[in-house]
Amino acid sequence: MVDDEMESDFEEIGLVESGERREDSLDVGKVESGEWREDSRDVGKVERGEWKEKISHSGKKAKAFPGNGITSRISKEQYLEKVGRMLSHIHRGDIYEANFCQEFFAENRVIEPLQVFQKLNDISVSPFAVYLKLGEHHLLSASPERYIKKKDQKIYSQPIKGTAPRSANAEEDEQIAANLVNDPKERSENIMIVDLVRNDLSRIARRGTVRVEELCKVYSFKQVHQMISTISAEVDEAIPAVEILRATFPMGSMTGAPKISAMKIIEELEETKRGLYSGAVGYFNPQGDFDFNVVIRSILYNSAKKYVSFSVGGAITSKSIPEKEYEECLLKARAMRQVLS
Repeated sequence: MVDDEMESDFEEIGLVESGERREDSLDVGKVESGEWREDSRDVGKVERGEWKEKISHSGKKAKAFPGNGITSRISKEQYLEKVGRMLSHIHRGDIYEANFCQEFFAENRVIEPLQVFQKLNDISVSPFAVYLKLGEHHLLSASPERYIKKKDQKIYSQPIKGTAPRSANAEEDEQIAANLVNDPKERSENIMIVDLVRNDLSRIARRGTVRVEELCKVYSFKQVHQMISTISAEVDEAIPAVEILRATFPMGSMTGAPKISAMKIIEELEETKRGLYSGAVGYFNPQGDFDFNVVIRSILYNSAKKYVSFSVGGAITSKSIPEKEYEECLLKARAMRQVLS
């Protein structure tokens, strides 16, 4: 099943899996092998963009990265100006956090999707990676983030907020991770989203069962350290799986809080529609359990239009410094830029 961010649209896909799946911690969710069957229904709204051939509000293109043909949809100056406007909303009390994203893209570009996917995951080694092909549309995802998982009558969500680069020096790398977990701004971003996810889960959970199992724990990936929290709850057997998704989608880490207000401001300020980016891809098993990722650190490719794109973003709070937020975006974009060079 594919969820489209900012829309209440679902596209169902069948999965036949022929490999073993690890059921421990963050390693759950990676599709090792399988055959995807495209459903006959065409779900989605053209005006929201087809997957990621997103609609630009202004049609402007910013400067390309040297040597790889990847163009940012907005310039650094435009990014800083938009973050400033988002901060104005925060200071007025409209919201207290929002996830602001920007797109990078290339036109008239031909790639080998499966090879690029494999290279991307060699760089990132992500627990919720997925390669998905629907006609001419390709999703090449190296997602490190779980949106929601159901196992028996228990559900889990693992929002990410807080990112820091890895270092080749072991001592320095350890210090970077320690600095991340103790950074007041990064912790506040994470805790705000934990509160939002707790609220979302409480809408369908048994009373008194919503718990924070891990708060602001640092997980280390190949290129970055990530601060991840784990929230769990119990649900009644009678609640349909789709209702659990409807109650919690979109993932709070990709919107902000309050969720609806943040989404309205995102709609106003982001230059393009997100499409599948920051939505979710996952599976259901015959027992009614499921696992879904958040579509981040992902490349979308339309082989018919020869259009490649990826988006990155970060949480904006009252403590945000626009210049540092821009640098964090470039850090998150590094692996995708590298495989497309």
